[in-house]
Amino acid sequence: MTLKGLQNPSRAPPTPSQNRSSRLWNAYTLLQIGSISVLLASFLHLTSQLPLLRNTPSSPIDFCPQANSSVLIRNADIWEGSLARTGSDGFRQGAAGRLAGAVRIPTESYDDLLPVGVDPRWDVFALLHGYLEETFPLVYSRLDVRRANTYGLIIEWTGSDATLKPVLFTAHQDVVPVEPLTVAEWTHPPYSGHFDGQRIWGRGTADDKNGLIAILTALETLLELGFAPTRTIVAAFGFDEEATGAEGAAHLANAMLDTYGEDAFAFIVDEGSGLLKLFGTVFAMPEVAEKGYMDVTVNVTTAGGHSSIPPDHTSIGILATVVVEYENHPHNPYLTRHSPSFQTFQCLAQYAADMPPPVKAIISKAATSESGLHVLEELLYKNPLYRIQIMTTQAVDVIKGGVKANALPEQASVLVNHRISIESSIAQLREHNTALMQPLATRFNLSFRAFGEQISDPRVPTAGLLSVGDDSYPPLEPSPVTPTIDSVAYEVLSASIKATYARRRVKQNGDSLVVAPSLMVGNTDTSFYWTLSPNIFRYGHGNSAGLAQEQMRENLHTVDESLNADDFVEMIRFFVTLMLSADESLAL
Repeated sequence: MTLKGLQNPSRAPPTPSQNRSSRLWNAYTLLQIGSISVLLASFLHLTSQLPLLRNTPSSPIDFCPQANSSVLIRNADIWEGSLARTGSDGFRQGAAGRLAGAVRIPTESYDDLLPVGVDPRWDVFALLHGYLEETFPLVYSRLDVRRANTYGLIIEWTGSDATLKPVLFTAHQDVVPVEPLTVAEWTHPPYSGHFDGQRIWGRGTADDKNGLIAILTALETLLELGFAPTRTIVAAFGFDEEATGAEGAAHLANAMLDTYGEDAFAFIVDEGSGLLKLFGTVFAMPEVAEKGYMDVTVNVTTAGGHSSIPPDHTSIGILATVVVEYENHPHNPYLTRHSPSFQTFQCLAQYAADMPPPVKAIISKAATSESGLHVLEELLYKNPLYRIQIMTTQAVDVIKGGVKANALPEQASVLVNHRISIESSIAQLREHNTALMQPLATRFNLSFRAFGEQISDPRVPTAGLLSVGDDSYPPLEPSPVTPTIDSVAYEVLSASIKATYARRRVKQNGDSLVVAPSLMVGNTDTSFYWTLSPNIFRYGHGNSAGLAQEQMRENLHTVDESLNADDFVEMIRFFVTLMLSADESLAL
């Protein structure tokens, strides 16, 4: 039975206009779930006001299935050899050096980049390609290396059995730009690739040159050990993930569709989460879905003129009302048992050693009770870090209007960024925005146009135009949810995570590890790969020591981005283990 089969079809998503005052409570990704201690207070407060939740029937479905650690048979000698090789101090030093060398090449991507071949800012990627070819000689001499749109890379290691679906490992070559005004704030220059013996410093060390170099190092290591795959291994590396993906992953996707076809891969692994210690237990949290994306722009156009003779409301004044209307009407939460976030909390309730029993009772009841599910939904909504998991979010990010102090603004606009809940859609979000803005157009006697459609009667005289659209950036539907119940792909991934953790170089926190599916609230290059496989995992095995959130310090996208060298080695060991495990699993 699938998770979807457990949903109650009579429970419709709340509409945007529903009043939340009658609810029991006015209630970043789970990578940031270390702040769950903040939410804990809400849980405990609720338990003091509710009857004790006793005799909760057990769910017919295990929402947190756990695989055993991988036991390699055919590839056992290769695996042991890889563990010995990657376990040495010399390998650690060399791996850090390879990542540092890639970091020294500033492959920054910008939102305003013109196409490859037109914009010279792409040229720096040629330097990175030269570095990769020099650094990974076996990969480039023995495997099939192809390019898509000049700088996209597809590397195929052809297996001996063409009947087995290949597996796909992806990362991106680009990094977010360094703000020039912050360069002096870095402990080490952002493109120095400085290695102090413990950490590699610089832009891209944690996002995502670590993934790029880890995958290539895993392939190079297996080649050195004489591994001959049965199942084909493919690696694909985009180069504008931090912008749009239109030049990189989009072209890679088309190339792979042409070569391999739809649903060609047994699974896809891209950048994503890692390990985290929560309530005394270490969890690995692969993200199995992503929220959607839509930028909505609201434009107000009114007559201009001299500001000494102002109307009651200028276009900027009307736009201010638009902003207030958005912020006064956030989207409602909607939690279902199909949601990865629901599964995350079920895993916490089932396996977190130090989670208080009353909290476990509330979460567990949600597995079988609609009222319990509603209570959990309310509790998650109460905390700002967790409400984003179960609702469409909106953020007023960009506002424009006016050119001079003594001139009435003829146009004003606001951009509202939306991250679409996996239970919603672009169509529903457009309906919501249309319903929210139409009364304002009527109130200010403006013609109203929404998403390319004229809504108001064009024959009626008006004082201007209020338009709503999403054409500033292509909107993206929420991703499909990768299955985790009775899924061979998820089992192979989970078993590989556990095997890597059990054999890690630096031991702490014991050997107990729980794998819990989670939701990514941002987006990755996998948004272009949905047709290539139903099994897409966003996971990088970062924070291999299983530290709590407050102990982690990678500084993604900001000053002092860096990566612990031991973590980087464990990433490499994870990719090796997963490649070997997938090679042995004939059920994939």
